Amino acid sequence: MSYVEVPGENVPIRMWADPTSVEDVAMQQLRNVATLPWIRGLAVMPDVHYGKGATVGSVIAMQGAVCPAAVGVDIGCGMSAVKTSLTANDLPGDLSRLRGKIEQAIPVGRGMHDEAVDPGGLDGFPAARFDAFWGRFEGIAEAVKFRQERAVRQMGTLGAGNHHCEVSLDSGGSVWLSLHSGSRNIGNELAEYHIGVAQNLSHNQGLVDRDLAVFVSDTPQMAAYRNDLFWAQEYAKHNRAIMMGLLKDVIRKEFKKARVTFEQEISCHHNYVAEERYDGMDLLVTRKGAIRAGSGDYGIIPGSMATGTYIVKGLGNTAAFNSASHGAGRRMSRNAAKRRFSTRDLEDQTRGVECRKDSGVVDEIPAAYKPIEQVMDQQRDLVEVVEKLRQVVCVKG
Repeated sequence: MSYVEVPGENVPIRMWADPTSVEDVAMQQLRNVATLPWIRGLAVMPDVHYGKGATVGSVIAMQGAVCPAAVGVDIGCGMSAVKTSLTANDLPGDLSRLRGKIEQAIPVGRGMHDEAVDPGGLDGFPAARFDAFWGRFEGIAEAVKFRQERAVRQMGTLGAGNHHCEVSLDSGGSVWLSLHSGSRNIGNELAEYHIGVAQNLSHNQGLVDRDLAVFVSDTPQMAAYRNDLFWAQEYAKHNRAIMMGLLKDVIRKEFKKARVTFEQEISCHHNYVAEERYDGMDLLVTRKGAIRAGSGDYGIIPGSMATGTYIVKGLGNTAAFNSASHGAGRRMSRNAAKRRFSTRDLEDQTRGVECRKDSGVVDEIPAAYKPIEQVMDQQRDLVEVVEKLRQVVCVKG
């Protein structure tokens, strides 16, 4: 579909979703964003839903300003995926052992490694940049430095909620590995800290929603935020790279006879800021629950625990600021899902997938999300589908 344009105070709201299907509170958030003086464009993805300050599934382009809440509190959250040389015929009938091995190698939920992971021996990890990355920790906000030990030990961990690690099959029967995670607790604390700083700045006092507080260019507050933002985005990228290295090690050990090889990895952020140019303007583009989908850009768009994942290639639609959805998007809150669904429902909806089926993940039940096929249909002018993956193992925190 092409987009629907809804009037906004300073910019039109371009929606790759049916406005009547979006909850009222999310539509109000979009209207609020369109009132910001610095805004130059707003694109809404088909997975849009209510978030803090700004909706999840929105792309906000501003000139000379950035809104921390429009990035999201899990700075740098995103996905990685890689095709392996394994096929469906290599997999055992009972996948519970494989799931257990993955959970042993990669801490989930609030868990962390007992000691920092040494990335030196991990496949494909850019170890040379790792020391320089940690060397910049001294330059981040003083308020979060006491979290250094936790940040070090959480590097290479999954987290909870919609974060996941999966083994999937493509249409030809090849095995893929994929994972979804971000900057863990340190990214969240940096985001919350800077949102608090922005809310106290004088230029933000008249905003319709205090959560939309921004930093403006050429100020010390903006410089500090950009420093911490880009550090946290790099943390998230390293976090996924280490997890993928650990996951590959599990696969190699479990399938020694197959001598597994891996193709080039695909990786993309979906909560981040990028400096991009549109219509002759240098803009700060925040994607909150959206991936970059420039012409030829590879991306990953997951559904839910049992509804598959799409490998896509961007079509470079500038009306959407070269973006696409980051997933299916929730259609009900976590609390609503827990009230409505039971573990029996979860078992029914995840049949055929080796995964948790207990009350702790009922809020992640597929029915709590929008149908991924519908979401993909609504963004046919944003991405082309390269491959659809069907998960056979799904690890959640």
